[in-house]
Amino acid sequence: MPGPFDGLKVVDLTTVVVGPYCTQMLSDLGCEVIKVEAPDGDLTRLTGPARNPGMTSNFMQLNRNKRSVVLDLKTEAGASAMKKLLQDADVFVHNMRPEPLTRLGFDYAQVRKINPEIVYCNIWGFGADGPYAGRAAFDDIIQGVSGLVALEGYGGREARYVPMLIADKTTGVFAALAISAGLYHKLSTGKGQEIETPMFECMTSFTMIEHLAGEGFVPAMGEVGSDRHAKPMRWPMRTQDGWVCILASSDKHWRGLTKAGNRPDLTDDPRYNTRAARLQRREEVLALTAEMALSRPTADLVAELAEAGVPCMQINSLDQVVSDEHLTAVGFWHEMNHPSEGRIRLMAPPYKMSATPPTIRSGAPRFGEHTAEVLRGLGYEDAVIDAMLKAGAAIQDSSSS
Repeated sequence: MPGPFDGLKVVDLTTVVVGPYCTQMLSDLGCEVIKVEAPDGDLTRLTGPARNPGMTSNFMQLNRNKRSVVLDLKTEAGASAMKKLLQDADVFVHNMRPEPLTRLGFDYAQVRKINPEIVYCNIWGFGADGPYAGRAAFDDIIQGVSGLVALEGYGGREARYVPMLIADKTTGVFAALAISAGLYHKLSTGKGQEIETPMFECMTSFTMIEHLAGEGFVPAMGEVGSDRHAKPMRWPMRTQDGWVCILASSDKHWRGLTKAGNRPDLTDDPRYNTRAARLQRREEVLALTAEMALSRPTADLVAELAEAGVPCMQINSLDQVVSDEHLTAVGFWHEMNHPSEGRIRLMAPPYKMSATPPTIRSGAPRFGEHTAEVLRGLGYEDAVIDAMLKAGAAIQDSSSS
């Protein structure tokens, strides 16, 4: 069954995580994504475990359903091939800084001359209209400047980075959303447009929803930061044999918690038996909750609280996430045979659609696996392709014809 974006062509000039995560979402929804790589390849081909060079787990988690074309855009032949790719593309996505992109001849003004109807998406560190425009940006940099690192140090803790590429992935989701909206407009009106999804602005909008707090009013009605979400008292709670997260917010939740925690004396205690009373004594309530959690084994506590409708789950280790029974039951882990890498495990799209479901049609491509194939599709004769390969303007995977 074809996806909702079946028949749409995306030219993907992105690397590492932020851009490939975006374009993989589009590919899952049916887009034909042509991944254009420079002669030194996407950096994620070098990071993480791999059975074969250039095919790391990290790369395969970000580049399924795509075709890989290797072009040296600094050469006349490579740039010409890129322009031909863009002539009938619906979308162009890049995460290059503005200056080198313009020098290569692929900023929006130049691409629009090639294809006026294209949906053109810039993914870069900082918006083009601000004083940080053009600065280099990586995930750690954006975590720091967007306030996320400071939040990790909120309430007296030592500041630290969130241990994942959260700014890259968050921005990738924003970019996929914006491109989807751009495609809707294009298909409705026949008109393309330029899209900007800067990491700083995207991550700040993601971080500051609950933490803008008093600064959400003009003049301010208090300081920034949400105590409920950031103070150390919200840390996970230890059980007899592990860790849990519990959020007993309603009066019904409190009754279920005190029963499961063997503290019936607290159920009707006027200091805690209403939400308003508990909010006045938040630190006491959290301390009592921690005591109740520590009185029970993890599995028993989670089962009993779930039965009572109290929000509670075990804290999974990364190994436990991979083996989690729920993720297995819903088909979240997708295993497939890759032509060169053997049996691999991917994460299926985490959403479902009844009429046009997202699909995993192929594993990640080898470096330059589809170069000759795509160039032939653009009308290049084999002799011309051979000349480009010999001159280094293009690279073809040696195991592909």
